[in-house]
Amino acid sequence: MESSSTSAIVEALTRAIVEHRLQPGTKLAEQKLADHFGVSRTLVRQALFQLAQNRLVTLEPARGAFVATPSVEEARQVFAVRRMLETEMTRAFVRSVTPAKLKALRAHVASEKAAMGTHDASTRTELLGDFHVRMAELMGNEVLAQMLGDLISRCALITLMYQSASAAEHSHEEHADIVAALAARDEERAVALMQSHLEHVEASLTFDRKRPASDLAAALAS
Repeated sequence: MESSSTSAIVEALTRAIVEHRLQPGTKLAEQKLADHFGVSRTLVRQALFQLAQNRLVTLEPARGAFVATPSVEEARQVFAVRRMLETEMTRAFVRSVTPAKLKALRAHVASEKAAMGTHDASTRTELLGDFHVRMAELMGNEVLAQMLGDLISRCALITLMYQSASAAEHSHEEHADIVAALAARDEERAVALMQSHLEHVEASLTFDRKRPASDLAAALAS
């Protein structure tokens, strides 16, 4: 039961961060979290420790826990790692592509398109990030899927801090182009599209932006 409660807290806080409801630098007060989830501070502490291991939270002595605030250098390193992983993932995907895998990816892109026409920013953010994890899952590589999931969670913080309001508007279209190249079994084009897609997202980051504020209770109530 305790392990289940801890996992539920980790999942809830991760989603709040990834969906941009919890802002970088937000203080995660143990007692407030314990009251919100109806658990002991010990379980909250365990959850915060797990989030700190995932680099989504920082634990500061005598100050407590805060949503992580990635540095400019960390942001660049995260995108560098994603390019290394995802270009090779794309290459491997082309070599093992099947109609069933393409159908699943097309369904995901269709969900992205539907979300583009709504005001639900959380769903859009989640779907756009999950496209990359979905590719790894369809390849049957759970280790890669988990690694990408962790990196994309960190990217959510980075884009929240540094991305301009008009950025990443073309991510959905770029995903559709990648799927078309995969369907054509055009390995070099698919790899080039994935590379340029990640470069476009990184290029949209504005590193002199002011960090937004957030309210813990409001974020978790969403």
